[in-house]
Amino acid sequence: MIRWDTPRTPSSTLLLSRLAAERGVPLEVCLRGTHITPADLTGLDAEVTAGDELAVIGNLLAALGDPPGLGLDAGVRYHLTAYGIWGFALISSPTLRSAIDVGLRYLDLTFAFCRIRAREAPTSMQLVLDAPGVPRELTRFVVERDAAAIQTIRRELSMPPIFDRVEFAFPEPADGPGRYVEVFGVTPVFDAPETVLTADLAVVDRPLPQADAHTAALARAQCQELLARRRARTGLAGEVRDLLLDRPADPPDADRVAAALHLSGRTLRHRLAAEGTSFRALLDEVRERLAEELLVAGGLPVAEVARRLGYAEVSSFSQAFRRWKGMSPRAFRDRRR
Repeated sequence: MIRWDTPRTPSSTLLLSRLAAERGVPLEVCLRGTHITPADLTGLDAEVTAGDELAVIGNLLAALGDPPGLGLDAGVRYHLTAYGIWGFALISSPTLRSAIDVGLRYLDLTFAFCRIRAREAPTSMQLVLDAPGVPRELTRFVVERDAAAIQTIRRELSMPPIFDRVEFAFPEPADGPGRYVEVFGVTPVFDAPETVLTADLAVVDRPLPQADAHTAALARAQCQELLARRRARTGLAGEVRDLLLDRPADPPDADRVAAALHLSGRTLRHRLAAEGTSFRALLDEVRERLAEELLVAGGLPVAEVARRLGYAEVSSFSQAFRRWKGMSPRAFRDRRR
């Protein structure tokens, strides 16, 4: 689930407001019902929340009638420079595969509302996009925007066209796929089971022209530090997360956590939902973070990591890890050696 209270820079909201202005939508309409002021869009230390940015998208679509392809027009504006240190981490990566890996590991530092997963087939790598938690009426826009932003990043990494198949899990627009062909270079498949960008597996291991090992290591470290700060939750979610971190091998269930916080189970669920999360999502977040640290930094065997995280069976841990990372724990660890 999207953490609606997660802070992010106002760069994306500023891009959306400029897109709106070009189409005659005033700034005050874009910011209606949010906590964002015009000054926040240009302040050096300003931050907005994911929830407020999504509200801006809702205002934009309401004003323009939600035309298909508007998300594409937004996504092509998301240049690497808009992402700060995350963009430097991608540019300095040795290969496209490494850039994808780093980009997805620190995806919460971007403006994506989609969940993006890498999935390998025998001859291809697929980026799978969906938008759980995003209101249905906004889903098409955020999927279009995030898919087009990926294509923009690909181009700015100085890579040739790599996606030879593009599929969208929504209908083809009434005026045809012309704008999609312009953006992606291929005619997409519409009404597909899922939204997928597919690249030849051989392409993803090509070296990137601006690769620099020192810059890449420095950028990754800064991404890790920034992500940790942003994930330091406040409010009830932070208290729940702390309780789960105290006992990762024997995590308390939702009822025990509720009792420790002097709440009913129902109140706990409702208050976490209001903060844009759930008990299950927080437990997954804690386990995913600890699994990554134990596998890579700790160098522990997979079975030992599973035990320390409270999994009775290694197979259950492996299944959960594949859901988080799109690969096995061993493959994840091997790629970071």
